[in-house]
Amino acid sequence: MKLTLKKALTVAALSISAASFAPVAMAADITGAGATFPYPIYGKWAEAYKARTGTGMNYQSIGSSGGIKQIKAKTVDFGATDAPVKFEDLERDGMVQFPAIIGGVVPVINVKGVGKNQLKLDGVTLADIFQGTITNWNDKRIALLNPGLNIPAGDITVVHRADGSGTTAIFTDYLAKVSSDWKSNVGAGAAVKWPAASSVGGKGNEGVAANVNRINNSIGYVEYAYTKKNNMASVVMKNKDGQFIAADDLTFEAAAAGVDWSKVPGMGIYITDSPGAKSYPITGASFILMYKQPTNKATSAEVIKFFDYAFKEGGKMAIDLDYVPMPKATTDYIRKNVWSQIQNK
Repeated sequence: MKLTLKKALTVAALSISAASFAPVAMAADITGAGATFPYPIYGKWAEAYKARTGTGMNYQSIGSSGGIKQIKAKTVDFGATDAPVKFEDLERDGMVQFPAIIGGVVPVINVKGVGKNQLKLDGVTLADIFQGTITNWNDKRIALLNPGLNIPAGDITVVHRADGSGTTAIFTDYLAKVSSDWKSNVGAGAAVKWPAASSVGGKGNEGVAANVNRINNSIGYVEYAYTKKNNMASVVMKNKDGQFIAADDLTFEAAAAGVDWSKVPGMGIYITDSPGAKSYPITGASFILMYKQPTNKATSAEVIKFFDYAFKEGGKMAIDLDYVPMPKATTDYIRKNVWSQIQNK
């Protein structure tokens, strides 16, 4: 694990600077809040941008629902959400939205003797576990997917997000696509009523990871960078083409390869359950929300400069943390058709 990622995940709300923290932010500094999913890469980009330009970025990793609330309250310069906002809601609130980074949501387990990428699950079985219809690791449906793997019996504890979460929105969007029972009984969204009798909530990806590591025989879901930071046992998932696929930046990239963001108003696309032999099925993007008519035009302009830098020079940083940078065609579209709507002058 790289020191930069460990540093980026140390706290959930961090004012990032190159060397020190000033007691009062400079006028040019920018503020954002929201999704925990992209927090590691936003921290890395912010450090590099601060070193390059002297402009700091204060990002509060509080969950997607919190990010939407903060941008609506106009307490930050941008909001971040993994659950894309509907175009009609963007229009009503006078905002624009664009994807900033692509990553994956990974089921993680704490089962004695079962390591990283050893357990295999398909979408229906995963949904039944989180729905509470599969309650023990010795269930025959799990065994059939894992011939030869010694999985000890134990009552399953489901670990989920306790806060409104774009990671949850991506995860439940996937489950609703692959399981009709999940779709009708639970549904999809940033917050759902978790039906499993034995379940525990955690705040942020950090909280879910901590609870899975703490509770024997548990299963949860986190953004991929958190599996690496916490040395967690990730699950291999069966994809739409019937292949068992491990999570990494290449399989996230394969899942996103066919997406044309420009075809959807507001660019709000879920890319779960994508076709392709190498596609990881629980792949998603994280989005940025900004006002067309910002209250502070100067800091709004700085936000655009920050993400322009990230798009142009932050690709390798993203890959190093197992995210997928947005394709050049998409970033060109964002510059021409999204940022052009923001009145910063």
